[in-house]
Amino acid sequence: MNDAIESRMTDGSRAKQAGTSSVPVIDFTAVTKSYKDKAGLDVHAMGPVDLKIEPGEFVSVVGPSGCGKSTLLRVIAGLETATGGELKRYGLPLDEPSYEVGIIFQEHVLFPWASIIENVMLPADILHLDKEAARKRAWQLLEMTGLKDFAQHRPQMLSGGMKQRAAFCRAMLSDPRFLLLDEPFGALDALTREELSLELSRLWGELGRSAFMITHDIEEAILLGDRVLVMSPRPGRIIADIKVDLPRPRSVGTAVLPRFQEIKQQVRELIFARQKDEA
Repeated sequence: MNDAIESRMTDGSRAKQAGTSSVPVIDFTAVTKSYKDKAGLDVHAMGPVDLKIEPGEFVSVVGPSGCGKSTLLRVIAGLETATGGELKRYGLPLDEPSYEVGIIFQEHVLFPWASIIENVMLPADILHLDKEAARKRAWQLLEMTGLKDFAQHRPQMLSGGMKQRAAFCRAMLSDPRFLLLDEPFGALDALTREELSLELSRLWGELGRSAFMITHDIEEAILLGDRVLVMSPRPGRIIADIKVDLPRPRSVGTAVLPRFQEIKQQVRELIFARQKDEA
């Protein structure tokens, strides 16, 4: 942690400019993933996948259950090893997890015995960050997400949406360049989900990071994404890469725009047509 990190925290435009690069965040060529099931049989779970994510992009992924969305995210994170293909992250071979990648899962996984500020500070110990600088950043993140007044509360005292905000703060403590989101709002009610989707869109715009999110919610994918990738049933392959040419910042009203509805229908037809073909 250093002064440059603090500067990016307080100036979203400089953050986005600083993240601009000609080197893709992710550059996958013919990436595959297979494994053996409990019976010892080979299962082709994903691929081949060609994928390129540019700095500052928000990429959403949708597809039927079991199509390999989470597998793709875990390979991108370095949590699973691909079976084949060429994998690069920021131009370097992707072969392990990185502190430059923050991850938010569907379940917040906050420690119930620790306060919110202690939960947010957890990566400081794991990644051996400077404690003073990390604590300062933690308070800044809590203020940005409206949690500053709840810093000393335990997770069980917070709503589901507030817990997910705390999980976001924890993921961003190390100032990652790239954020991965695995169904981050899947366990929340519809209204909270919509509220947090817009909140995430705002924070992404302010912090200027690249993001990759998997979701079952087509509207959520469009509302947040610069691109929506559609995956086929297993073995998961990217069958469409749709540009979301809608203005930002986006709001609840964005979903009623004709272009939004056009993209939504296009995605639905791709998913359900492929499911019908596979039936």
